[in-house]
Amino acid sequence: MNIVLAACRRRADWAVPVRRAFGHRSVTGPEGTRPAPAVHGHYPAPRARSAAPGLCTAGARPGDPWPSTPRAAALWVPARAAPHRKAIVVSKETSTWLNTNVLIGFTDKRGHAWHYRAEDQGTEPNHYPGPIPITDVKRRLFGWTAEPARVFVEDRFGLRLANHNLGVTASDTGDILAIHTNEYGIHQYGTWLLDNVAALLDDGLTIGSAGLLRERKQAWVSVEVPDNITTPEGVEFRPNLLACSSHDGSLKSRYKRVVTNIVCDNTMNIGLREDGQDIAVVHKRNSTLQLLSAREALHLVHTIADDFAAEVTKLCQTTVTDRTWKAFLDAHTPIPQQPGRGRTTAANKRSALTRLWTSDSRVSPWKNTGWGVVQAVNTHLHHEAVIRGATRPERNMTRVMTGELAKHDRATTALLHKVLAAV
Repeated sequence: MNIVLAACRRRADWAVPVRRAFGHRSVTGPEGTRPAPAVHGHYPAPRARSAAPGLCTAGARPGDPWPSTPRAAALWVPARAAPHRKAIVVSKETSTWLNTNVLIGFTDKRGHAWHYRAEDQGTEPNHYPGPIPITDVKRRLFGWTAEPARVFVEDRFGLRLANHNLGVTASDTGDILAIHTNEYGIHQYGTWLLDNVAALLDDGLTIGSAGLLRERKQAWVSVEVPDNITTPEGVEFRPNLLACSSHDGSLKSRYKRVVTNIVCDNTMNIGLREDGQDIAVVHKRNSTLQLLSAREALHLVHTIADDFAAEVTKLCQTTVTDRTWKAFLDAHTPIPQQPGRGRTTAANKRSALTRLWTSDSRVSPWKNTGWGVVQAVNTHLHHEAVIRGATRPERNMTRVMTGELAKHDRATTALLHKVLAAV
């Protein structure tokens, strides 16, 4: 088991000022050292030193030097950080990350992902003309495990074991992924996102995408049918089952049916709102997935096609006049009466939605229909809405995994029906 340390030193014990990642507040390194600048409020391990008398660390004897390997990393947290100050969250999903830690399949059917950059892929491309081999997912993404680590706290009273906490570290680098209570259960990506999904699905379903986000603290695998499906209304889509999990507690281990709209590569949840379409397992000790009940509740990925196509037909048969479209915009994005940034932002968003509605090939073929309304709002959210603190691909996938996108789609259709009833 690895070791994670939390330092709670008094500010008076720290002598050399450094700048925090989220401001210029002076703090100092332990024992007069100058730690590297903080990232999200965390500091790197201190220099090698002796263990506190009477305490052992991962098998070390009292007085032995601290382990210097990455797997025995230390996490230093300033004790008196102002509680009202928050670290600026900067996205780690650079172009290089997205082109090496995200795998995209079936490019012959749907083209390249938005983040495609051949020069950032190194010696091995991350795009596959057909399905992604499961061996590649295991080798390139999940060839490591999350390991439990003991957590120690150091303050003016000495070094003590935090009995009620559990650290999570990466087996290959020793990176600290999270600190939880000891009730937390680690869900290994290979088991929960590959082995469990294989047990849920029929033969003939293959991996269409997989990836790691937030420095490997989140992961997903999407299992898809081999061929695109086209409705009589000309909407081309791919049904898939999305499996996702995390090691930092940001996501439950979740299995959900979703749809990729090929014309714009948007993920949608229209027509998938019935109960039982989303299975979530909390990260608790001894937590398991009840495969039989999950399989029955998900109805398997093949049944998504009928549900989604029926909803598309219903929306395409719903007439939305120019007057109704304006009423929808007034309800969806009202313009504040007072001048200022809010009014400018609302006006710009309405202009972008109207442009999509009238002249964008991803939306305009279904202008004056309910499907066109849903498509305009969903496309704007995926491709044009302002993104802060993350890259667009990261934010879009996070919305899908957390269920935020499903709520957004449901809110759009509910608002549309409300407007139609009022005009």
